[in-house]
Amino acid sequence: MDKRRRMGPGKTNDQVSKRAWRVRVTVPRSYVPWASSDAIHKTMQQCRDGRTAPEVALRSNLHRRGMRFRVTARPVLDFRRTADILFPRRRVAVFLDGCFWHGCPDHFTPPQTNVQYWTSKIQYNRLRDATTNQRLRDHGWLVVRVWEHEDTEAAADRIAVLVSARGIMTCRP
Repeated sequence: MDKRRRMGPGKTNDQVSKRAWRVRVTVPRSYVPWASSDAIHKTMQQCRDGRTAPEVALRSNLHRRGMRFRVTARPVLDFRRTADILFPRRRVAVFLDGCFWHGCPDHFTPPQTNVQYWTSKIQYNRLRDATTNQRLRDHGWLVVRVWEHEDTEAAADRIAVLVSARGIMTCRP
């Protein structure tokens, strides 16, 4: 597409906003299908966020302790990350990570099929988790990561201690 056409009819360079010149950069990579069969594709499509057994158990445990929180909410509105459990007043964000999806050092087993896709996917998830942790810390949030294999009672104890230690913050930093 030539410059004249992108600028629009009758417009000069001075009249065109800088936004019109942004170019989306894509990294060329060979196509690797994410599901090795139609049956696996169907199973994975049915998996939804927020209602896994470990998440429900952890939320129930925290709720029984009298703790009130938001579920599946963004800690920072202009940052596209969603915490599983959020304590907005105390500025604590809890993420419950699956052992496979986030590469648990204790329980991760490499996939047997479609190895190239899953290896890069899990590496990207770990990188995204580290980026999320840093960005939320920069905004004044305490990030708590819980593995799905952790004991629910112990994880709830840890979260309760961290949330109560933060105290109620009267103003936003």
